[in-house]
Amino acid sequence: MTLGRRQKCCLALMTIVCFAWAADAQAKTAEELTVALDTIWVVLTASLVFFMNLGFALVESGFCRAKNTVNILSKNFIVFAISCLAFYLFGWGLMFGNGTGLVGLEGIFTLGGADNSPATGDAYMGAYKAIAWTGVPLYAKFFFQLVFAGTAATIVSGAVAERIKYLSFIIFSFLLVAFVYPITGHWIWGGGWLASAGMWDFAGSTVVHSVGGWAALAGVIVLGPRLGKYGADGRVHPIPAHSMTSGVIGCLVLWLGWFGFNPGSTMASDPVAISHVFMTTNTAAFMGLLSATALNWTWDGKPDLGMSVNGCLAGLVAITAPCAFVTVNAALIIGLFAGLIVVCAVKLLDAMKIDDPVGAIPVHLFNGIFGTICVGLFAVDKITGAATGNGLFNGGGMTLLIAQLEGIAAVGAYTLAASLVFWYAIKLTVGLRVSKDEEEQGLDIGEHGQVAYTGFTSAGYGA
Repeated sequence: MTLGRRQKCCLALMTIVCFAWAADAQAKTAEELTVALDTIWVVLTASLVFFMNLGFALVESGFCRAKNTVNILSKNFIVFAISCLAFYLFGWGLMFGNGTGLVGLEGIFTLGGADNSPATGDAYMGAYKAIAWTGVPLYAKFFFQLVFAGTAATIVSGAVAERIKYLSFIIFSFLLVAFVYPITGHWIWGGGWLASAGMWDFAGSTVVHSVGGWAALAGVIVLGPRLGKYGADGRVHPIPAHSMTSGVIGCLVLWLGWFGFNPGSTMASDPVAISHVFMTTNTAAFMGLLSATALNWTWDGKPDLGMSVNGCLAGLVAITAPCAFVTVNAALIIGLFAGLIVVCAVKLLDAMKIDDPVGAIPVHLFNGIFGTICVGLFAVDKITGAATGNGLFNGGGMTLLIAQLEGIAAVGAYTLAASLVFWYAIKLTVGLRVSKDEEEQGLDIGEHGQVAYTGFTSAGYGA
């Protein structure tokens, strides 16, 4: 049977339609698979960052006295819940909502809008255009950013430990995540004026760690040191940690969590970028641990385990901003100096009678600043795809470094000023510091009416 001309044309047309349909279906499948893989990567790494709450709880409680363990664990537990509420109601919209160069104006009070995957850039006309560059669903974006906001608040907990009222800390945490963290975050990650000025911060040396560090410094200034920390003669009286086991386990949990913190900030399953960031992150961590141990050993005659822990964390904080923008060799240098900086910063704060029980300010503020500067020094343009331009040491001149310094100064000025206002307002209303008797007896009994460890004498427990 021979086909006529009309039949042949119909058959050809049907064949073309089938091929076009198959190609479109294949394209959609590939597109959907990419979104699915990106989403899995984002939520898994966000979960690792969430797990860092355990690390902070263990480090902070271990580095303080046994009589305050319940209080510190409780603060680290509730601070994430408070951060969730504050970020949902205010923080997300202020940080990522469409608005001005200073603040987001959409998405406040309610989290909603199109998932916008995989729409990006100018094609996306929703309320959160600043974060439309990643094609994962809206809720995945929100959760990933939420755990970062919670980290900034958790940083404050350790610095103000062993003398702050529980309620006062809760109030400040809400204010920080609602009205401080998202404002400066909008400037850098929300398409604000610092981003437009050319500042880069891949995973948050400034956005997260410096903000937490500045807020902690303000709190310590208003609170004052713990009783007995500094003598009338100016001598420093060390207050030993009650559980170095807890401190080291906490550090290892945080080290693990950082493999979500930094590589997860690709917010896409990009194998080249993820592999690169894993390497730079780990390299800075181990080098910070080694250099801090070596300097402290030389300085004090014996290696202090607590300083080794903070050296590792200092390396991780310092590499957080430049991890996707620098070479692995540069990460080695960054980690080396981060470890040295944290040891010197601990000594400096004691000389200034600024009492930080866990070293949160030397780790997160000093090395958050240092890491942000390192982008301007060591950046290699497009090493993982981002067009940062080259840093000073790679022939890029001062342009990138100046943008980084401007960002550090602006974020520091706003965060410190706003935090001081909030701390003083809390002090004048509900009060900030527990009574002398309560501090001496321990906040576990005074604030919670319970103890962390039973079966010990009161003298041994309070040591």
